[in-house]
Amino acid sequence: MANNSVPLNSSLVSFDSWLEALDKTRTTGWRWRKDGLISAVNVFGKLYVSRDEISRFERRAIAGEFHREAKMPSRTRAGAI
Repeated sequence: MANNSVPLNSSLVSFDSWLEALDKTRTTGWRWRKDGLISAVNVFGKLYVSRDEISRFERRAIAGEFHREAKMPSRTRAGAI
């Protein structure tokens, strides 16, 4: 019987858990996969991402590859419709 309190030394991480740790939605994860920014592995219908792929993603992010200007909401004048 396996001890559930001891984590397995797997190189795969649940894709949803990784997104949650980044405070990103599943929709964002889907978009990143679609755009080729991150690769996931399907294991019996559940998505996982390898620790190597996470490292590659982080290196690219730190290098500024995903940089874009933040969109600031425009201010509306008081009483404007």
